Amino acid sequence: MLGLIAFALFAGLFLVFQTIEAERAERKQVQRTSEILMELRNINRAALNAETGQRGYLLTLDRRYLESYLVGREQYGPTLDRLRALVGPDATARQLELLDEIESLTESKFAEMAETVELIEQRRVIEARRGILDDRGAEVMARLRRAAREMEQIENRVLIRAASETARAEGRVLPLLGAVLLMLLVALALGYVLVTRAARAEAEAAQAAALGEARDRADLLARELNHRVKNLFAVILAIVRMSAKDTPEAKPVIERISDRIHALLTAHEVTQGTLERPVASLRALIETTLAPYRSEKLPAEIDGPELELPAKQVTPLGLVLHELTTNAVKYGAWSKGDLLEVRWREADGSIVIDWHEHGDAEGKDPEHKGFGSLLMTSAARQLRGEIDRQFGKDGVKVTITIPRVR
Repeated sequence: MLGLIAFALFAGLFLVFQTIEAERAERKQVQRTSEILMELRNINRAALNAETGQRGYLLTLDRRYLESYLVGREQYGPTLDRLRALVGPDATARQLELLDEIESLTESKFAEMAETVELIEQRRVIEARRGILDDRGAEVMARLRRAAREMEQIENRVLIRAASETARAEGRVLPLLGAVLLMLLVALALGYVLVTRAARAEAEAAQAAALGEARDRADLLARELNHRVKNLFAVILAIVRMSAKDTPEAKPVIERISDRIHALLTAHEVTQGTLERPVASLRALIETTLAPYRSEKLPAEIDGPELELPAKQVTPLGLVLHELTTNAVKYGAWSKGDLLEVRWREADGSIVIDWHEHGDAEGKDPEHKGFGSLLMTSAARQLRGEIDRQFGKDGVKVTITIPRVR
């Protein structure tokens, strides 16, 4: 687009230059034609004035009438020279013929008038009158007028041609300038769009940078919080073990409590994605999540094929399972010692996990949805899947559907 605009601008400048040159040539031609027409009129005027003086001298024999004749005789030579110089070397063949004819007729007319004046001065008036009455002089004047008129017509045609060239040049340049203006407007519009896009891109980049900084701060806080939680688990383990130091008979109980605290720590690390060896097996993820609470009094049945999960699905799914597990401990099947059943399968390119908490239930959704519900909804979006919860008379059923990523 810019190249087209540049080409149009150069073309416009070239046509403007041509138009200026055409106008300059027209002005020169107008001046030249005006001067040529003036010189042609001067030749006719000189011949007419000389003829008038000649005839006045013949009729009155008063030499005062010869003054106009003498002036005309002095003028016609230089006038012819100026006329030939104005026509110049670029004259056409017909113009040169007319110049020669005008010069020849003018000299012939003035020679005829000189002869008449000389006869009058010799007192041969009758012969002089006979020469004037002869048609030869009138014919020379008529031919001189015709040649001068044709010369004027040629010069007028040249002038009209120059004016036509100027008009054509102006006619070419105006549409092109209009097109250039239109292109400039289009270029300005495109420039505005590009500037707007660049500004939007800069704003998005700045927003992305701010979002990245916020994410980095959140990750830093999450790592700090996770570190403090792990330290808390370590402190709890230390307290439990120190409490059993002086009571050897309590060692088996202490060991079971320590194992459960370790399992709880592992479940926490699963939800935070901070295990030294990330869990890739769905079965291992479920068992790890249930391990801190599962016992003979809190029974759980798990079953399903061996399925491997990609790393990006482990953490959000671990969060969902951890939330379901804690809800089962606090409010669901395990709060009453009932059975928790977890099964999974593959169906239509997806992994389907059926979470079933047996036992009595009110058969309706809880009125209050807290942070856990929001967390599960957010995790479902990260997994690009769905989580369907149903509260029936026979317990709580949760169906988790996530796409299988290989």
